[in-house]
Amino acid sequence: MDHDFLFDVWHLFVRALKKTIRTPIVIISALALPVLFLVLFTQIFTQFGNLPGFPAGGYVQFAVAGVIVMNPLMDSGGAGEAVVDDINSGFLSKVLVTPANRTAIVLGRLLHDMVMVLLPVSITLALAYALGATVITGAPGILLILFTAAFFGLAMSGLAMAIGVRTKSSQAVAGLDLVIAFPLMFVSTALVPYGFLPHWAQAFSNVNPFSYVVNAVRVLMSTGFVWSTILAAYAVIAVFAAVTIGATLYQFRSVER
Repeated sequence: MDHDFLFDVWHLFVRALKKTIRTPIVIISALALPVLFLVLFTQIFTQFGNLPGFPAGGYVQFAVAGVIVMNPLMDSGGAGEAVVDDINSGFLSKVLVTPANRTAIVLGRLLHDMVMVLLPVSITLALAYALGATVITGAPGILLILFTAAFFGLAMSGLAMAIGVRTKSSQAVAGLDLVIAFPLMFVSTALVPYGFLPHWAQAFSNVNPFSYVVNAVRVLMSTGFVWSTILAAYAVIAVFAAVTIGATLYQFRSVER
């Protein structure tokens, strides 16, 4: 791989990381949300685990996978807001007229988002363990869970960046959570087993990328290395990432004009 390309990716990754470190509230909120979600959902819906037909292990064991995948879903807006800030400050236009590789410009930011996802996911896993959840696949499974969440974060951040470049509006990016993230999250297998969903929700869940990712994390936690489920999730994420990152690179043309 071209040395200049890797240098560009690294330089832009470090820049994004420094900006995040200088804004502690971003880190604090990213770490606090998984704690809030895990405690809130497991306490409110804990009786679901006693219903006939509910998966073994109880509601905490079931819901942890959903909360883990919520992290990249909810945090992805930061990538879009960052690119809007770079457009409004003129930074992105300046970078685009340099010899810097365009793909590297995107990957530098996405690499930052992937790394940042690992913090709340790690906290979620630690808290889940304290609440009685387990990861049946052990350390290798935990590493795969972290990779899965980070990989999904890449795809979601790509979507947020595409919206940010297209609209040049932080408000539009913030709307991502309302019109895209929440439907993906709630009409999925994140918080309710597939068999408990109404028929229309089951139909949506069958094509919902969030369900595929949650199912992959859930089997790693509760079933084992079910590669058909895990690889299906990776295939869905890869296609989703290719579309969203491709859309971001395509939208760069409007920044130049």
